[in-house]
Amino acid sequence: MEGSEGAPGAPGPAERSHRSSVSSVGARAADVLVYLMDDSALPLAVENVASVTAQDLHRTIREALQLPDVAVEAFALWLISPFLEVQLKPKHQPYKVCRQWPDLLYRFTDASEDDMATDEPSLQFRRNVFFPKRKELQVNNEEVLRLLYEEAKFNVLEVRYPCDAEDCEKLGALVCRLELGPYRQGQQTACAVKEKLDSFLPAHLCKRPHSLFTAFRSRGPRLVPGEQGLLSAYQEVKEEAVGAEAELLTRHYRAYLLKCHELPYYGCAFFYGEVDKPAQGFLHRGGRKAVTVAINLEGVHVIDIKEKHVLLGLRFQELSWDYTCSGDDEPILWLEFDGESEGTPVNKLLKVYSKQAELMSGLIEYCIELSLTREPPPVPETKVGPPAGPGPSQRHKLRRQSSVVCSRLQHLATIDYVDDGICEQTAGDESLLCARHGAKHFTERISFHPPNNLEELTSFPFYI
Repeated sequence: MEGSEGAPGAPGPAERSHRSSVSSVGARAADVLVYLMDDSALPLAVENVASVTAQDLHRTIREALQLPDVAVEAFALWLISPFLEVQLKPKHQPYKVCRQWPDLLYRFTDASEDDMATDEPSLQFRRNVFFPKRKELQVNNEEVLRLLYEEAKFNVLEVRYPCDAEDCEKLGALVCRLELGPYRQGQQTACAVKEKLDSFLPAHLCKRPHSLFTAFRSRGPRLVPGEQGLLSAYQEVKEEAVGAEAELLTRHYRAYLLKCHELPYYGCAFFYGEVDKPAQGFLHRGGRKAVTVAINLEGVHVIDIKEKHVLLGLRFQELSWDYTCSGDDEPILWLEFDGESEGTPVNKLLKVYSKQAELMSGLIEYCIELSLTREPPPVPETKVGPPAGPGPSQRHKLRRQSSVVCSRLQHLATIDYVDDGICEQTAGDESLLCARHGAKHFTERISFHPPNNLEELTSFPFYI
C-alpha cells in the first residue's frame, strides 16, 4: 500500500500512506504493518490476510499494545491516502477494501488515472470518530492517553485543527514539557526549543518575518513570531511537587487533550471540497477556494485550507442539509442555516462541491441518529442564578471575530432567501426544496430526505 504525492488541497497527514501496510500479498501468512500516530509501525503476523476483518485486526493490535477495554470504543482502523481517508467498520476486510481502492478513488475523488493506478493506502490505528469527548475524559490509561495525545498533536501541527497563536503556544508548551522535561532557566532551554521549534508549533508560526524593515534591525538573535510566546508558556507549565514520572506524563497528556476539546472540530473526520468565493472586482469574478469539511459528533465545520481558519461552523441543531448528484452534475453537499443580509433575517444555502459529498451527507445523518439513540450525559446539579443562555430550541448567531475558530461568512458566496414556508431555489438542472421548520431542536430540524430507520443507514460504505 504505497501512496503518491498529495493531491491539490490534501494536507500533509496522508503522506504517511507512502509506506506499504502488507508485505507479502497473496501469502497465507503476511506481515501487516499498522501505523500509529507517533509515526511508528506495528508489524503483525496475520493468517489468511485476505479474509481478516477490521475487528480481528483491532483485537490483535490491542493485545500487542496491551490496551485496556476502553480502546475498543476509543480507536478504529482507518485507510489513509493523500486522496481519501475512511474509517473502517468492524466487519470490513481491509485487504479487500485495498483491492477496491482504485474504484473508491474514482467514486469519491478527482484523482487522475495515473494516481488511481499507483495510490495505495496505509492502515492506521486512529481515534474513532464516534468516541464521545465525555468518555475520553474518563480515560486514565497512560498508553491510551498517549495515543490520543499523539493524534491531537499531529492534527494541531498540520493545522488540520486550526488554532489561534496563543492556543498553539500553550499546546506547544505542553509538548515541550513532555519531550524536554521541566522548564529550566538559561540559554540551554531556549536553544533546545529553537532547534525543534517545528515539533512544537505549526509551520506558519515558525517562519521568520522577511521584509525590508526587518533587514535594517539589529543583528542580534531574532525570535520567530511564536517562539517567545512558546517559551513563556513553557515556563508557566505547572509542575507537581510529588508524583511518579508516569503520573506526571498522564496529567500532561490529559491537559493537552482538554485544551484540544475546546476546539469545536476535535475528533472529526476530514473531507475535501470547494466552495464559491464571493464575486469581487469590476467584473464580479468569483471562482472557488479549496476547503476541508470537518465532521464530528457535534457538527460541521468548513475550513479554508490556504488561510487556515474556519469559514463556517454549525452545530447539528443549527443546520439542514442535502446531497445532490444526478447524471453529469457535480456532487454537492448543501448546508442550510439561518443568517442575516443587510440586517434582515434570511435563510442561507452554502454549496460544497465535492465527490465526497455522499460520504459527508451519510456521516452527518448517522451522527444525528446516533445522538438520538445514545444515553445523554448526566445533568449537572441545578444552581440558583441567572439563565445560562439560550436553550436548545434557540439558535446562536454566528460571530465574526478574529479567532480562527469563528465563522467568516463574508468570505463565502451563499444563496440567500426569505420564506416562512417552502422555498424552491434553482440549482443548475436541479430544484432544491428547502423545508423550513423554524428554530427547532435538531430532533425536528431534520435533513431534507430523512431515513425511514437506522437500518437504512448501515448500508453506507464507511464509518457507520
